[in-house]
Amino acid sequence: MSVLVIAELNNGQLAPSVLNTVAAAQKVGSVDVLVAGDSVAAAADAAKNIAGVAKVLTCEAAHYAGALAEELAPLVVSMAGNYAAVVVASSSFGKNLLPRIAAMLDCAMISDVSEVIDAQTFTHPIYAGNAFETVKANGKLVFSVRTTAFDPVAATGGSAEIESVAATAAAGVSRFVGREIHKSDRPELTQARIVVSGGRGVGSKDNFNNIIVPLADALGAAVGASRAAVDSEYAPNDYQVGQTGKVVAPELYIAVGISGAIQHLAGMQDSKVIVAINKDPEAPIFNVADYGLVADLFEAAPELTAALK
Repeated sequence: MSVLVIAELNNGQLAPSVLNTVAAAQKVGSVDVLVAGDSVAAAADAAKNIAGVAKVLTCEAAHYAGALAEELAPLVVSMAGNYAAVVVASSSFGKNLLPRIAAMLDCAMISDVSEVIDAQTFTHPIYAGNAFETVKANGKLVFSVRTTAFDPVAATGGSAEIESVAATAAAGVSRFVGREIHKSDRPELTQARIVVSGGRGVGSKDNFNNIIVPLADALGAAVGASRAAVDSEYAPNDYQVGQTGKVVAPELYIAVGISGAIQHLAGMQDSKVIVAINKDPEAPIFNVADYGLVADLFEAAPELTAALK
């Protein structure tokens, strides 16, 4: 069984999530990787070295700039007849692209796969992560991968051949206007080994910057936030962890002033070790925490930061 993995690109480079996606796809069959964009040479060279990849398919055209779903979907559909499955990471890129592909192929889509049981049977979270559903698919497989649930394959050691494929005609129904890139010296949230997140209990943007950020800096961690904190403008939108934000699974997740709403737990409950600081002993976050500290965050967090320096 052959599987086509659609590679996500960041500034012309392979996104780290591609390695996790390939790991999941290899449980289904032999993996080819599609690298499409307006300049793909560097990404293709990286993709051919990924362990276990059989072939790298490249497609370069100006209308693929910006990875617009309206342009990429026809390309994938034109190639899908040669594959039993089409797979992509369950990122913003994948969530935008895959439903359109499934609709054009007239087949069901399985989202956010967290376990591949066999080539047709998959497990994925439902009800905001409160339950897991096992489904068996027939016919063409189209699914996205919860990358935090799969260990990445090695980025080196492979020797895949590179083959160019013809571009599809430009759809012209949308256009790429621009991208604003947030640069930070901290690790990227979804790839970080340690994440420190602040919630509504932090109380203000100034408190977030004076309490959460120094603690993260002391640990060399990425900074996250609950939806309530983002909605209150304590933190930028790209810090949001949860069902409607980013899904993370770091080695250590520290939740400060976060009550533990269902939608937030869905984005971080796979973390290896969870530490919660909250003054409410009945806060739901303590139900998933490995270590819980019932304390005033305005005292506990600065003390922890000072101890780490």
